[in-house]
Amino acid sequence: MKAMILAAGRGLRMRPLTDACPKPLLKVRGRPLIVWHILNLVRAGITEIVINHAYMGEAIERELGDGGKYGARIVYSPETVALETAGGIANALHLLGDAPFLVLSADIYCPYFDFAQVTDVLVDEDMWGQPYPPEKRDACWIYLTPNPFHNLEGDFALTMYQVANHGEQKWNFSNIGVYRPEMFKAIRPGTHARLGALIRQYADLGQVGGEIYEGDWVNVGTVAQLEELNAPLGARKAQS
Repeated sequence: MKAMILAAGRGLRMRPLTDACPKPLLKVRGRPLIVWHILNLVRAGITEIVINHAYMGEAIERELGDGGKYGARIVYSPETVALETAGGIANALHLLGDAPFLVLSADIYCPYFDFAQVTDVLVDEDMWGQPYPPEKRDACWIYLTPNPFHNLEGDFALTMYQVANHGEQKWNFSNIGVYRPEMFKAIRPGTHARLGALIRQYADLGQVGGEIYEGDWVNVGTVAQLEELNAPLGARKAQS
């Protein structure tokens, strides 16, 4: 399985830090955010990685290189202007191939997420070995978390591993998911499109699976959050 790390965002809320450093290279406990992902992916046996970038992309390429020092093989999908999440994926489809692939955001911190669990979540056959028709199989599988302070209402409901747009209880989308490339083929490369809206379209069709991840997970969106993650353990407040 290949993985794509979304790293094209400007990180305006992280200014002034991001005036001189792209957000994916900001450090948590001595290691750039994006490097936490790369090392965890390699540990899980996922070594082919695509990274898109726009703002200060040359700094990202200079820091990570071809990925060899991490045991990975990294290729890049540069964008003149950031194409949003689904737009960035569509623009990189030629690098991702025809099989399902993993996508995650560079600016989340989830140091203990086991990426080995994602490799077989999308299935093509039922338990008797009969192929699912395309309109009946999951187009993607996403990971949800308990709702953080910045998204108390949540994004998606979940019932028996099926994701829905509406429900009594909603969970936060973690920005980690596995996708079939067919989801993005209607998006013309170079155009802007958001992943959340695309997932909602497929959820309405009953073609989104998912599960809850309750381990450490932080969407690093402010300087204060970054400072708190880097504070001595005894001085840290609970992150949610």
